[in-house]
This record gives sequence, structure tokens and C-alpha cells, in this order.
Amino acid sequence: MVSSRDVLGSSEAEVTKAPGAVRNFESIVSRLHQLVEDGTLKPGDKLPAERKIAELFGVGRSSVRDAIRILEARGIVKSRQGGGTVVQAFSSDNLVTELAGALVRKRALVQELVEVRAMLEPPLAAAAARNATPAQIEHLEDILRRQRRRMERGELAVEEDTAFHAELARAAGNSVVLAILDTLVNLLTETRRRVLQDEQRARASLAGHRLVLGAIRRRDARAAEAAMRRHIRSVGAIIQRRQGRGDHDDDTAPSGGKKRRGA
Repeated sequence: MVSSRDVLGSSEAEVTKAPGAVRNFESIVSRLHQLVEDGTLKPGDKLPAERKIAELFGVGRSSVRDAIRILEARGIVKSRQGGGTVVQAFSSDNLVTELAGALVRKRALVQELVEVRAMLEPPLAAAAARNATPAQIEHLEDILRRQRRRMERGELAVEEDTAFHAELARAAGNSVVLAILDTLVNLLTETRRRVLQDEQRARASLAGHRLVLGAIRRRDARAAEAAMRRHIRSVGAIIQRRQGRGDHDDDTAPSGGKKRRGA
């Protein structure tokens, strides 16, 4: 077993004081992914306890759980009942890394990235309506409750927004598509973060999520697919309007996947 000190940094200070450290599930995903890629973490290694990871990153345990879910959906780790979380061998992630590298080199692909999401996510929502377990549906509901609370406090709910889309894709049961989708979502981080700074647009995003989840609860695959299609088109229209106004700096450039946020 690799110690929490080895996994999360040489000391608590290194983790919590690192320049630009993001204190949410994004930093956990990034850190653990990096350690697997460079060989520090190897297949079979067991991760530290959820509580310890939360303490060192200064986040809530729900953020740790979201990070583990994303890593598990990518095939990087596996949670075992009563046995903790262990590192898995790489599978489809090499394909995703190549895709990310190709897209990051091109800065004018924002609308095209949205269009790819529009191709992938509606069918995933339909699959989630057919395949999601009651526990997964409840987790989606919990994410939306957290999103609403953060909005009510006047905070950006980008973390919860991303977690909703990731959990929905996970519920659909296709880890390869989830990994590709996660890359596309991350490349739009800055654009979507700025979109959610507008209260009206943030509320529209939450309402869109609610419609998708309502259809999934009813096991209505057709309605779930239609609701997700409307949601993605709405996001794409907002981005297109921003580009039309000449907002071409940070908010239209792909983020390079360094931050794990979304809309």
C-alpha cells in the first residue's frame, strides 16, 4: 500500500500551499491521475482512506467520492466492497490523452466541441434512463441539491455541474464514452465557468439538469434524450452569442484539461 504522504505530496503543506491548488475534486483527480501516469502508483496499489484524502486536500468527503467515481469510470481505480480503492491498469485512457492533446493545440474549436457533446450526451441520457440504479439516481439528485445550495449562496456551481454530467454518463454504463466526454467537458472549462457566473444562465443550467433527471427517474429514455439535447443546445447558443460579441480571450479558449469543471 502506498502511503497518503507518497500519494498526495511530500507533506500536507505541499498539498495545501501549492500554487494554484484547487480545493475540490478536480485537484484530487488531477493528482492521482498524474501519479498513475508517472508510475508512482501502480496497478494493485491501495489509495488512502477517503477521510485522509479529504483532510489533506481541505475538501469535503463528497468531493473525494466524486473524484473516485470519475477515476473509477475512467478505469483508473476500482472500489472494492470492504477493500478500499485500488489502482487499475490503464485501458481506454491513452486514447483520451491523444484526443486531448490534439484538441488543445487548436484554440478555435469551442463550438465544435459543443457539437460533439450534443452527439454523445443525449444518447447517454437515454441509456441512463434505462440503466441507472436507484443509488445512482439518488446520487444525481444529491449533486443537484448541492448545485442549488451553492447557487443560493452566490457561488459558482461548476464542480457540481461537472459531477452531474460525469455521474450521468457513468450511469449509462459506458466508461469509454465517459472518458472521451470528460475530456471534451474539461476543454470547455473556462468558457462554461464564465457562462455560469451569470445567475440567470446558472439557473437555466440547473433547470435543464432537473428536466433530464426527472425523465431518468421516470425511466423515460426518449424524454431524457430530448431534455439533454435541449440543454446542450442552450449551452452552445450561449457560447455562440459570447463569441459573436467578440469574447475571444480566456472564455472561448479550450482550457487544456487542467481544470476539472463544467456546465
